[in-house]
Amino acid sequence: MLEKRWSRLLVPSLSDMFFLAILAMLCVRGGGVGWSGLLSDADVGWHIRTGEYILDQRRVPHHDLYSFTNPGAVWYAWEWLSDVIGGALHRAAGLKGVVLLAALTIALYAVTLVRRMLSRGVHLCVLLPMALLAVGASSVHFFARPHIFTLLLLSASTWMIEADRERPRSRTWLLVPLTAVWTNLHGGFVSVVAVLGLTTIGVFIEARLSGGPSIRDALRYAKLTLACALASLANPYGWNLHLHIWQYLQSDWILNSVQEFQSPRFRDGGILQFEVLMFAGLIVAGAAWRRKRVVEGLWIVFWAHMALASARHIPVFVAVCAPLIAGQLSDWFSVWIVSRRHNVIRFIDRMARNWLPVCRHTSLLPWAAVAALIATGAPIRWPQDFPKQLFPTELVHAHADLIVRSRVFTTDQWADYLIYTNPQQKVFMDGRSDFYGAAHGTRYVELLNGHWRWQQWLQTYDFDLALLPVPNALAELLKREPGWRILADTGEHVLIVRD
Repeated sequence: MLEKRWSRLLVPSLSDMFFLAILAMLCVRGGGVGWSGLLSDADVGWHIRTGEYILDQRRVPHHDLYSFTNPGAVWYAWEWLSDVIGGALHRAAGLKGVVLLAALTIALYAVTLVRRMLSRGVHLCVLLPMALLAVGASSVHFFARPHIFTLLLLSASTWMIEADRERPRSRTWLLVPLTAVWTNLHGGFVSVVAVLGLTTIGVFIEARLSGGPSIRDALRYAKLTLACALASLANPYGWNLHLHIWQYLQSDWILNSVQEFQSPRFRDGGILQFEVLMFAGLIVAGAAWRRKRVVEGLWIVFWAHMALASARHIPVFVAVCAPLIAGQLSDWFSVWIVSRRHNVIRFIDRMARNWLPVCRHTSLLPWAAVAALIATGAPIRWPQDFPKQLFPTELVHAHADLIVRSRVFTTDQWADYLIYTNPQQKVFMDGRSDFYGAAHGTRYVELLNGHWRWQQWLQTYDFDLALLPVPNALAELLKREPGWRILADTGEHVLIVRD
């Protein structure tokens, strides 16, 4: 018995190997796959500086810190707890700490998907391709930003609800304090309330259709939904945070201008993997309803609709629905296997079933790998700055004194980077689209695209510096504008100054 226990600790399972593969993909490899991909969205820059502000001031900000256009205006730092974690890690280990936490969180999220599939008894021949599809589809949003906490917490919460559906457990009420913490990590806490609400509706319908769950079960889930919703009020802004989120998500400008809130474009690899999952999911939803499993059908249809309306919800669809889809596909695959009399097919099936018992345990190998990554930099070249392929790192550092003294017009992503480089930097527009609103966002887009009113906005805000990509409409106009001259041009980034 002791020898068997030691072998389980030393021999990695399937979920361990999956964890290590995702970790290697996000940390070890370069290009857009490794840590440079995690830092390709510079929103993490102002998140880090906000966390450091909270650590220094010991309070959560209620007013703007970074804008020269609307200084001191009301601002909801609704992800303040994530900011504090990121700020503390940045002070302790620099950007290495930030990207390593992001990679660990994403790897753990991937493991929850695999373990949920295993708990459903998914056939290994179905589990592996479905897990890869799920991670690939989710990768459209793999950035070192607070939303990665939502991916992990939503998958874990859905797992708890799935287990509770099979056999009611009192520990499901742990979702209430979890929601309270989640609310301060990321606005995605709304998703677990939505899943619980759909569960309540589905259980009620199931109770009316069959002799399975009872109306009492539906009332229990209704109470749990209400309790989680009330727990979300435990944040520095109270119910005003919920009102702000609602107004933000209802803004036509946000929905039409911010790419991640627009419908997915079915060209990228990750989006195509989502497409496969979605079509499979809609078929599975129909099968679930035929079996009077209304809850699962509601989950799939609702989150598929949300993902089609906004690419931001693709990872949410995956986190909730991928194991459900894998479970039904596995049942159909097993029926097909039984109907086949070919010896090779039956041999593969037998081997896959023999492997299942060694897929569920957790060995020491993942923890040893994480400890090694924390303790040493070799052989990984951890980030010292944001990727220079995406951000004007050389220009910003070479002209840091001038930039911090100037009224700079730049892209919202580069403004995030300027805030990261110097927290004293004041910007025109950064990644906090919920703070700036539609009117200001429209002026930003008109300036960036060289709209006919660009000179009006240039004078209104008294800009004296422009940091822009090449090519860009405004950059070309400023090059020919009297009183402006090129200070530096790398061929990819240009710094234009007003004389």
